[in-house]
Amino acid sequence: MELRVLRLFREVAEGATVTDTATRASVTQPALSRALKRLEHEVGAELFQRSGRALRLTPAGRAFKQHADAVLENYDLGVRAVGELVDPETGVVTLAFLHTLGTWLVPPVLSGFRRRYPRVRFELRQHGEAGLTAELLDGTADLVLTSGDPGDTRITWQRLLVQPLRVAVPPSHRLAKRRQVRLAELAGEPFILLRKGYGLRDTTEALCAQAGFSPIVGFEGDEVETLRGLVTAGLGVALLPLPHTAMFPPSPAEHPAPHLRVSDVVCARDIGIAWPSGRELPPVSESFRQHVLATAPRALPED
Repeated sequence: MELRVLRLFREVAEGATVTDTATRASVTQPALSRALKRLEHEVGAELFQRSGRALRLTPAGRAFKQHADAVLENYDLGVRAVGELVDPETGVVTLAFLHTLGTWLVPPVLSGFRRRYPRVRFELRQHGEAGLTAELLDGTADLVLTSGDPGDTRITWQRLLVQPLRVAVPPSHRLAKRRQVRLAELAGEPFILLRKGYGLRDTTEALCAQAGFSPIVGFEGDEVETLRGLVTAGLGVALLPLPHTAMFPPSPAEHPAPHLRVSDVVCARDIGIAWPSGRELPPVSESFRQHVLATAPRALPED
């Protein structure tokens, strides 16, 4: 059984036609059909059934594909590991990160690493916390940058820094002239929140509970800067990290939302890096992990 045939099988199994697959592989359609038939003979079962002009996986085909995917993934990881051992200053770092870290933490740690290792490439993905955990457990990411320990024994997490959170209020708000507030003073106010599944949403609800109330949901969004803009527009208040003004400068006509310190509750969140427990990272990813541990604490915006 050849790896090349497994790759062709996977392509057809994922919906490509035999004609298109053969064209991309620079083989004739009859040659590809014969290769798939030989694969079925080796496996001892029909892997495809025809549905019109398309091929669909049989139950045996679906079962076989799971193992074929694992074989190809392990082979590609092995080739990658050997290549990085031969030249550890090249390779690919697969990194997933929390949406809210993409505006201030991820850019400087990536650019600093690329200055040292310009031939290294990155495969980047953004998620909420649940998606980040899945990336690690599925093996599609070597490292993730997230808030808080995932609390899974299959994942190792290390704190990088503690990020302060502030209460953002509209410029015309009754508390806007203050430098600090008690979070309890905002009970009854509409809160602009991230959707369920984001760590900052859970943190906000937990901190409000410590202050003795549940936040009234005024709006739910997917991006911190969207929430900040809606606060500025007067639609509610929010518990947010400090803005990175170098990346998101206010327009001349804009009066940005004041960000007030909180005096009755410790408002902050942990930011950390995580990787799969018990699995040795590829050399280039391990180098990047060490780089992040050394440089991330300096990435916080000034208070």
